[in-house]
Amino acid sequence: MEIRSYRAVFDLERRIYRVDRLRLNPTGIPVRGVIYALALILAALICASLPPLSYAVHALPWYVTELGLPVGAAALLTVVRIDGRPAHLAAQALLRHRLQPRHSIGLRSVHAGRGAEPGVRWYPPATLVLPDGSDARVRRLRYSGPGAVLVAVAHECAETPAPLPGAGPRLRVRELPGRRAPSSGRVIALAPGARLSVE
Repeated sequence: MEIRSYRAVFDLERRIYRVDRLRLNPTGIPVRGVIYALALILAALICASLPPLSYAVHALPWYVTELGLPVGAAALLTVVRIDGRPAHLAAQALLRHRLQPRHSIGLRSVHAGRGAEPGVRWYPPATLVLPDGSDARVRRLRYSGPGAVLVAVAHECAETPAPLPGAGPRLRVRELPGRRAPSSGRVIALAPGARLSVE
């Protein structure tokens, strides 16, 4: 006898062989089948109380709708296995597969009719990058005062007049590559309306 997995050895199905002194069939009744039967009987009672379904339920005798059909369906569900799984696990997997989206766009799950359809180009949103000055090079930026800027690389400053009357002064900072950086950085204070441009 070849055993491909220990799961097949230890995956034992719980069965009921006797109830008090009443002995059931020699193979026993699966506990899973009893749970199926109770759930189906409860579903039949709920359907009998709903107006649209109650007409079809009351057309049959009570022992057929409340006992015969639920017990027969429970026996069928106990025997049936889909991909080697019990009926409730297979139904759960099918329901989860049906409810999951079929497409993913931009690493996000998209339901049909609720967003971009397949074949539509996806663009990432705009990203704001604020350098903190710890890079090996100076980045180009514009900053409007008031505030203070610390420059820790070799540089030169040039002030240009305001292009319009009433506007603040313009200060241009340009990096000097190849020169030694100052031991302590230089702090440039900007008045309200002043603009700093780093090149």
